[in-house]
Amino acid sequence: MSEKKETRRGLGRGLSALMADVDLTAPAASSAGQSRNADRLVPIEQIQPNPDQPRRAFTQDQLQELSESIRTKGVLQPLIVRPKPGTDNQYEIVAGERRWRAAQLAQLHELPVIVRDYSDTEMLEVAIIENIQRADLTAIEEAAGYRQLMDRFGHTQEKLAEALGKSRSHIANLLRLLNLPEGVQNMVTSGTLSAGHARALITAEDPMTLAKEVVGKGLSVRDTEKLAKAALGRPDSPRSSPRRVAAEKDADTRALEGDLSAALGMKVTINHASAGEGGEVTLRYHSLDQLDEICARLSGGH
Repeated sequence: MSEKKETRRGLGRGLSALMADVDLTAPAASSAGQSRNADRLVPIEQIQPNPDQPRRAFTQDQLQELSESIRTKGVLQPLIVRPKPGTDNQYEIVAGERRWRAAQLAQLHELPVIVRDYSDTEMLEVAIIENIQRADLTAIEEAAGYRQLMDRFGHTQEKLAEALGKSRSHIANLLRLLNLPEGVQNMVTSGTLSAGHARALITAEDPMTLAKEVVGKGLSVRDTEKLAKAALGRPDSPRSSPRRVAAEKDADTRALEGDLSAALGMKVTINHASAGEGGEVTLRYHSLDQLDEICARLSGGH
């Protein structure tokens, strides 16, 4: 816990300032082979990948396609690098590892770079931001990026939405997917199950079983929502009872559960008493670290 606090206090730059360095929407250069706003050209052998790069998958087909573009037009978006600590004339990639790999396939000898004196913390933050901006991320990968920024750097959903140009509801909806079992998340990552189908299963008692049924029957998102609601009323459902089925939660309560779950990173259940204004809020943690997190928040440690 104390390590997290130190990380947040040590972060010398805001998210918006870091975003300025990873503007992937910048227009291309005016002529082939010319890179925009690069500080300098650096021999490719003096550039090394980030050992903590959060994105590990670089498909050969995509790299080959990018390398062909680089052969024709050059590297139009410079890499962001930092001087490698303890070395001379060596640099570590902060953002742009795909371009670096593709440039090697294209047999380029030097690359345009922007040099920034980032700390280890800032370097990781920029790498996560760049990955989130990529168009080919799955919903789970994008959600995991938001969760990293929130957990590691203390960013709120509102701050992320403003800096990244996303709506808060978009970020909140994706974060809810991380409350699903790992097996269901893997189905979304592989494309077997869509994010819309997965969202419909978030409040289900046994999302994995229902996900397999959805895929097996080829159900629509609307049918999946009906299936998830019906499952709560089945006799073999762990939490099913006439009282629970009769008192189905309203949309506002379900939305509040989702928002709290996304904000805390753990499943939150809200149950109103059948009469009066009271009720209970249940937090479900999956590790002792999460329990420690709850205790710290309740005691004002965050």
